[in-house]
Parts: sequence; structure tokens; C-alpha cells
Amino acid sequence: MTAPALERTALPAAAPLAPAWTHIESITPEAAKIATYRLAFDDTELAQSYRFQPGQFNMLYVPGYGEAAISISSDPADRGSIDHTIRQVGNVTNAIGRMRVGDRIGLRGPFGRPWPVEDFRGSDVIIAAGGIGLPPLRPVVNHLIRHRADYGRAVVLYGARTPGELVFADAYAGWQEQGIEVMVSVDRADDTWTGLVGVVPLLFYRLRVDPANTVVFSCGPEIMMRFVIFEALARRVPKDRIFLSMERNMRCGQGGCGHCQIGPFFACQDGPVFSYARIEPFFGVEDF
Repeated sequence: MTAPALERTALPAAAPLAPAWTHIESITPEAAKIATYRLAFDDTELAQSYRFQPGQFNMLYVPGYGEAAISISSDPADRGSIDHTIRQVGNVTNAIGRMRVGDRIGLRGPFGRPWPVEDFRGSDVIIAAGGIGLPPLRPVVNHLIRHRADYGRAVVLYGARTPGELVFADAYAGWQEQGIEVMVSVDRADDTWTGLVGVVPLLFYRLRVDPANTVVFSCGPEIMMRFVIFEALARRVPKDRIFLSMERNMRCGQGGCGHCQIGPFFACQDGPVFSYARIEPFFGVEDF
């Protein structure tokens, strides 16, 4: 299957390295050191022209700290604002973590190849995510809800190390009410947890899969995705119907720095979404 076409940015083509300015509309805490930042463009015309597809990312710029590649976690159909669910792990994300509503952030994008949702209308969709890997797949969930009649069974398999690390916890019930099956597990339960315990790939044992009519989208730690691939292949899901988001350490977003290289590919340009058929020789290989 050919890679899906890129959704090009609405930012000025004459200045691809110049960020457009946004301001923070709201901050929603999700878990420890993780929050969803809703951004809105200062330029109202740009706000109306900006488009993205599920799985793409933006480069967020904080003066004095630099840029970071952050996946877009909002509904592609909502053109009024843009969500980024951010974990504080470095200089840029820690700086964003200290910001408040009204503070300004530069934005370049969107970049990258999206989840090929349009190519699999009529198929069953399994979303397998771990930890902070759910935000890049949240736009897929929103797309499935908006176009529920165009797809078969839709299932979210999601897990985190502890209950306190689950993101979007308040949304699961609403997703289920709108026709999305949700199975959530944690590696280590606490006294408050009454749900499933175990790693995400084991949730496949709770599913009946029609392999010829199923597509799998996965994002999370590479060790988790490795076992998601194993479980999908064990159920005879074809390699070209398994898709992974390889969110490596992307710095420039334009294939110039090499930090996100995977074999002959750059995650920022050739991905971050790859079919397993395309990336199999390089997946999980050290130094790629």
C-alpha cells in the first residue's frame, strides 16, 4: 500500500522555518507531569485555514529553550483550536509545563505522514496504545466516532504502568457510548483499581479478530509495539495492515538533523506512521 499523501501546512511557504504564534487557551492535567494544552492561533485567518490529519505532529517553539516535536491530539474536524498532550521530559517540554493560560508558543506544522484511516473504510480497527502513545491516536478515535457507520468494529486497547498514568481517563465512557469498545489495563494496580491488570498485547486474547478485514494502529513504547505486532501476526493480520507510530527523537521536523533516522527513513518525513511491512527490517534494530 502506498503511503498516504501529506496534509500540507497552512503556514507561509515563503518562511517554512518561521513559527506562527499561538496562545494557550486551556490546560487540562492528564497524569503526573502530563497535560493537554489547547492552542489557538493569534491570526484568526490562519486558524481557519490550518488543517491536519490524524497522526501528524507540530514543532512547538519556546523562545530561549528551542523546539520539540509534539503529536496533535485533538479532533481534526475541530478547526477552532489544536490540542497537544505533553509529557515534561526535556528543556522545551519542561518550559511548557511552567506556562499558564494566555502564554504564547510558536508553532510550525503539521508534519509527517498520518494514520491511513481513509484507506480502511469498511474495516475493523484495533487501536493498541501504551502510556503517552494514546494522544497520537486520539484523533483516530475522534475520526471513527464522526464516521462510525463507515467502519466495522472499533476497539481501543490501552494501558499504562499504573492507574495514575492513564491519560484521557474521563473520555473512555463517552467513547464507549459512541460505539468504540475500550479495554484498559495497568501493569501494577493500586487499592483503587478494579479493572484489568496486564500489558496491552495480552488484551488481544480477549478479542476475536477477522484478519483479512482488520487494521491495527499502534503507538507506545517500542517493546510494547513489538509484542502488539507479534499478537497481530499470530492472528494472521497482514503486515501491510499493521501501522506503527515511530516517534523517535525528532528535532528539526524536516529530515535535516538525522536524529530520527530509522534505517533509510527519517521518522519526521517518511513517518512517523509506518506500515510494519515497510519498516520490518529496521524495527527494533539497535542504532537504527
